[in-house]
Amino acid sequence: MSQTILITGASTGFGRDTAETLARAGHRVFASMRDIAGRNRSHAEALRAKGIQTVEIDVTDDASVERGVASVLAEAGRLDVLVNNAGIGSAGISESFTTEQLRALFDVNVLGIQRTMRAVLPAFRHQGEGLVINLGSILGRLTFPFFGLYGASKFALEALTEGYRYELSQLGIDVVLVQPSNYPTSIFASAQQPGDPARDAGYGEIGGIPAKMVGTLMELFQSENAPDPHGVAEAIVRIVELPSGARPPRVVVGQSFGADDINAQAAPIQAKLLEGLGLGFLDRPRKVPAAA
Repeated sequence: MSQTILITGASTGFGRDTAETLARAGHRVFASMRDIAGRNRSHAEALRAKGIQTVEIDVTDDASVERGVASVLAEAGRLDVLVNNAGIGSAGISESFTTEQLRALFDVNVLGIQRTMRAVLPAFRHQGEGLVINLGSILGRLTFPFFGLYGASKFALEALTEGYRYELSQLGIDVVLVQPSNYPTSIFASAQQPGDPARDAGYGEIGGIPAKMVGTLMELFQSENAPDPHGVAEAIVRIVELPSGARPPRVVVGQSFGADDINAQAAPIQAKLLEGLGLGFLDRPRKVPAAA
C-alpha cells in the first residue's frame, strides 16, 4: 500500500537514494533539504524530475521544521512515515574540536530529530498510527577512536529513539533505528574538521592517525570492493512495508563490527528492566489493524 513519507536531508547520500528508492516502490515522497532555491536547487530539480516532491526544511531551525511539516500535511492530507536522515559527520582528535563545533554537531544529529518528531507526532497520534525511522550508526553502539564526538551524538540518538519507542508503542506508532556501517556517502566530504588543529601537536604521532584512518576509508570507498550504500535505502523500504507493530527496534546495515551482538545482548536486559518497573507492556507494540 502506498504511503506518504517525509525524508530529511534528502539532497544527497542516504537520503537522496532512499527518496528515489521509495518513490520507485510506489510511495509518495516528500524530500526535504535546506536552501532549495540556492545551493541545493539542482538536487531539488533532479528529484522533482523523478516525481518526488521537495520541501524546504532546516532541521536546526524550529520554525523551518514546523513550516515544512505543516506544508506536507496541507498538501498530502496526512503523513505516514518520517525518515530522520539529516546528519553531519566529525572525525579527528576530540580535543581539537571547539565547544561550538560540538554544539553544532548535536544540533543537527540529536536536536534536529527532536524538532522533527515534535512537529510530526501530533499528526501521527491523531491518526492513531505512524512510523518514525531514525538514521543512527553502528558508532552509536561501538566507539572508534577519533570518531568519539560523532559517536557521542549517535549514542544519544540510541537513547532518544529507544525512549520514544517505548512511549509511543501503545499509540500505534512504530519507532525504528537504522544503524548503518561505513559507506561512501557525502557525509565524509562534509564532515567537521577540527576547529583548533594546533591541539593535535600535543598528541605526537597519534595526532596523525585520524587522517590515515580517513585516507584508508577513502581508498576502500574508491575500490571495486567498496560497500554499496544502496543497501541502506533497501533496508528502509523493507521497514516501511512491514506491518505496523511487527517492525524490529533496530536494523544494522553493512559490516556490524559487533554492533548486532550488542543489540542482541542489550534487548533482554532492557526487557527485564521494563518488567521490573512494571512497564513490560511498553516493549510490546500495539498492532494497528490492516486497512480493508
